[in-house]
Amino acid sequence: MRVLVTGSAGHLGEALVRTLRRSGHVVVGLDLLDSPHTDAVASVTDRGAVREAIAGADAVLHTATLHKPHVLSHARQEFVDTNVTGTLVLLEEAVAAGVGAFVYTSTTSAFGRALTPGEGEPAAWITEDIVPRPRNIYGVTKVAAEDLCELVARDHGLPCLVLRTSRFFPEPDDSEFVRSGYPDDNAKVNELLYRRIDLSDVVAAHLAAVAGAPRIGFGRYVVSATTPFAPDDLAELRRDAPAVVERLFPGYPDVYARLGWRMFPGIDRVYVNARARADLGWTPRHDFHQVLDRLRAGEDPRSALATSVGAKGYHATSTGPYTVR
Repeated sequence: MRVLVTGSAGHLGEALVRTLRRSGHVVVGLDLLDSPHTDAVASVTDRGAVREAIAGADAVLHTATLHKPHVLSHARQEFVDTNVTGTLVLLEEAVAAGVGAFVYTSTTSAFGRALTPGEGEPAAWITEDIVPRPRNIYGVTKVAAEDLCELVARDHGLPCLVLRTSRFFPEPDDSEFVRSGYPDDNAKVNELLYRRIDLSDVVAAHLAAVAGAPRIGFGRYVVSATTPFAPDDLAELRRDAPAVVERLFPGYPDVYARLGWRMFPGIDRVYVNARARADLGWTPRHDFHQVLDRLRAGEDPRSALATSVGAKGYHATSTGPYTVR
């Protein structure tokens, strides 16, 4: 299979290129930044470069984007240019090239304000049926690009799936409260319960989407680690998350005590991946239960792929916790 991967110098792009090449596929990596995993140094808005890179491709994995950390460093027009216009260019060139599967990497940030319940309300149960309410230009442009994917899929028959991925970045948290109050690994393992996914499982979801797109046609999916929680847990999760987690994982306090870790006092949303697992035949391997076993054994909570790709950062000059190069 010949695959175009956009954003090939980024976290997910590099992981996809590595995994696909290791499996014997021919991969063309496209990115603004040169890297060992980039074959075409160009913008996704450069139609000529995109047309050349996509020629003969069986599938497109479109991960290139301006991210949430760029909101304070890039103009809104730049977000529109990259996230919306760039996606349209790729979709149109994919149709022209006869590509058999197009997978767009979106984000759970698309849900925006829908992720935060009101005071005293239960934690939000986030499925694909929740209507997005973007809170910034990042979310607005990701939702717009999703809609373009649906439009082109419906109008031209391009098999296209949208994956709304939860957090998988290795950089420190953007919240000062979390950064100052919890060791970094502690916070990330906590998040596996409800809003995080390991990089290797994101890659597996994208590969499952490539295989499933011709059968499904078009679809949007939440891609996150499998949560142990159920709707009946939501009210208590908001009030007393440690009590719910201990009920489900009676041994977790001992593991956390040995590491000097703490559970978050409350959880405000839960991402639900059931539809992605059912429709795509995707089986994520890394969840809170699996990571607890790794911690008991003294192992790194991250997958080998996540560890090898490491931190990328989002800016060339210092902008705060996201700046790692």
